[in-house]
Amino acid sequence: MTFPAPVPEIPAANVADAVAYDVDTLGFTLDWISDVDGIAGISRGNCRMFVASPSFRDPNGNASPVLVWLNLNSTAEVDELFTLWKAAGARIVSEAADTPWNIREFIVADIDGNRMRVFYDFGTAT
Repeated sequence: MTFPAPVPEIPAANVADAVAYDVDTLGFTLDWISDVDGIAGISRGNCRMFVASPSFRDPNGNASPVLVWLNLNSTAEVDELFTLWKAAGARIVSEAADTPWNIREFIVADIDGNRMRVFYDFGTAT
């Protein structure tokens, strides 16, 4: 059995506002939105995420905020994305840096306080 890439559900107080930040600042594409259900699908490359309203999440007990790890392919990609997102006005929580546990990472927040940890694990690189 091969597992597919997971698709995280990102909590949003207002789906349209959250998607606008994801698209305009982080460069995601809006794939679809359902105002009736309070959920949207966004993507960038092979990364897919759902952005969901409280009315969509609450029946299942899905809490916020969440942290999503985004594993890039190199330290250069981490630095490039950090530069792009910082220039676009993203809410940078931590600058791009190497850690003692051998990853290059930075953290960005969305308008609802959810975070994305963008990293490359150079300690296990071959």
